[in-house]
Amino acid sequence: MPSPMALWRAFLARPNDDRIKTFGIAVLVALVSAVVVSVTSVTLQPLQEAHLEAERQARIEAMLDTLPGMRALMEEAGVDALETRIVSLSDGRFAPEIDPASYDMRAAAELPETSIALPPEADVAGLKRRANFAPVYLLQRDGDLMLVVLPVHGTGYQSTIRAMLALEPDLNTVAALTVTEQGETPGLGARIEEPDWQALWPGKEIADQTGRIEIRVVRGEASGPHQVDGISGATRTGNGITNMLQFWLGEYGYAPFLDRLEREGL
Repeated sequence: MPSPMALWRAFLARPNDDRIKTFGIAVLVALVSAVVVSVTSVTLQPLQEAHLEAERQARIEAMLDTLPGMRALMEEAGVDALETRIVSLSDGRFAPEIDPASYDMRAAAELPETSIALPPEADVAGLKRRANFAPVYLLQRDGDLMLVVLPVHGTGYQSTIRAMLALEPDLNTVAALTVTEQGETPGLGARIEEPDWQALWPGKEIADQTGRIEIRVVRGEASGPHQVDGISGATRTGNGITNMLQFWLGEYGYAPFLDRLEREGL
């Protein structure tokens, strides 16, 4: 039986316009390319995750700087960063068995064993699947909650919009909304990342007196405590923000956690 090297030499010796040689070279190039891409992806994944986490933390830090007196409050509490904890979205309990530093909510949402398929009638944010656990960021002083930050995401007009929603201790007043990732139309929907628009959110209320989630982006100018001005020409992006918040503040989102937090505290 010919050796592999002999077969390889015979293959290379074929004319360049030989169909077998052309097909074989194409297959080899495809295989080598696939291996290179796979190795590169696996090698760079930790660096990519570290970069995303650093960017997320930078966004949170920038958000904290927009909140009046927040840095002084943190200094008084003796902390220089928010505490990250993992919560179960099904019952709102903390999950101390999960390490916040290594938990990847995006990856978890893609796996059947670490996520749930959302009923179409509940999936107003267009997620299809939702991870079983989510990180939350807390600021407390002497056991009292001073700020809670919830990562939220949903489908916009042209992209997945990701943001951080900060709530005051009453868990109904918005302290800040910071968009951390979006790919909406430049000059229109992309303006949701501008400081002037994000400055419209502090002081808004997420629910009415009955507990119904009412926070929303409206067309034109806001006329109540639950409304935020829309961006001209970006109605679908505004609807995406509204649907995102409606979902994540509802029963399939952080509602169980916020209800438990209100009843039991930290």
